[in-house]
Amino acid sequence: MNDRKPKQWRIKLHEVIYEADTPAGKLFDVVLLIFIIASIILVMLESVKSVDAKYHTLLNLGEWVVTILFTLEYIARLIAVKKPMKYVTSFYGIIDFLSTIPKYLSLIFAGTHALVALRALRLLRVFRILKLARYLGASNTLVTAIKSSRAKISIFLFAVVILSIILGTIMYMVEGEENGFTNIPKSVYWCIVTLTTVGYGDIAPQTPLGQFIASVIMIMGYGIIAVPTGIVSAEYTRSSNAEDKKNKANKTIHLNSQSCSNCLTENHKDNAEFCYQCGESLHKKIT
Repeated sequence: MNDRKPKQWRIKLHEVIYEADTPAGKLFDVVLLIFIIASIILVMLESVKSVDAKYHTLLNLGEWVVTILFTLEYIARLIAVKKPMKYVTSFYGIIDFLSTIPKYLSLIFAGTHALVALRALRLLRVFRILKLARYLGASNTLVTAIKSSRAKISIFLFAVVILSIILGTIMYMVEGEENGFTNIPKSVYWCIVTLTTVGYGDIAPQTPLGQFIASVIMIMGYGIIAVPTGIVSAEYTRSSNAEDKKNKANKTIHLNSQSCSNCLTENHKDNAEFCYQCGESLHKKIT
């Protein structure tokens, strides 16, 4: 009987920490996210000198409380899995470690405590809580569209660079040094700023011809912004239609956040009995 208690305890611990589909797992992840957000706010407030001067002790204490809790959580995650190194070397394992260690490093190296802002990356766990993993196909479609458009966009950007050099050189000859266009690189810089419709205003044409050319460049800027958007939109529509046809052919596949206790792989199909990555039983007790 005593030999079985540790096994059951580890099973329950794994369920709470790594499963977002159970009530206990959801509660754990929600509380974890609250502490992550709180720790980020503490770091941000500490960077404000007026606030830090008044509440430094309180802010520092809050950071230590959160750091200790994250340390205990990290240790618990190691205990709850069969192969701790799988977690340590995983994406979330590395993020968890990097978000915990800076506060301890601040005891040795001054200024490193600000690195706890890396805890913001831990907010990626919200995908598990809200079960957003099944919707990642949309982001994959966008990535595919951008990759498919990279050749067209690269050629377009190359043409814009050449155009900026030509127009910048023309503006240098028209305006001259007396109007702020002291050299060709600076004139090219002005042209790029104008084409992108940013318009810092640090340099401005003074001659009628220069102002006319600037007006043409500004109008061209709107068209230049629209071209890459249209290219990506067209590719996205094409990729999205292909993805929709694929989904209709395969029907909808429902995924859950169940985590394999052996390799930590997630996003298994509903009612799956075995891990699709390593073949481990998803309902097998931890030994």
